[in-house]
Amino acid sequence: MAIEGVSALGAVGTELELRAPSGTAGAASTATADASFAQTLGAVVNGAIGSMQAGEAAAIQGLQGTMQPFKVVEAIMDAQRTLQQTLAIRDKAVSAYQEISRMAI
Repeated sequence: MAIEGVSALGAVGTELELRAPSGTAGAASTATADASFAQTLGAVVNGAIGSMQAGEAAAIQGLQGTMQPFKVVEAIMDAQRTLQQTLAIRDKAVSAYQEISRMAI
């Protein structure tokens, strides 16, 4: 049973093709100099989706008795942490959008 809303987010990394300007210095000289914001965001989203799917698969295997209970708990706890982080990031993004929308022009 896949989570359709989360699966739809997997396309974020592939649909966004934004590139950082070639003349930027400082931030572009970090370890991820070649990765644009969209690529980094896509990788994070894909990692979150993978974590959620792994937790879901572990729960199913735990119910079937094919996975050790402590491994099921670890996978589910990892998925829960990922979900909490995702919700916190979403809340910050919504808060920032609301703050920008309240600015006087």
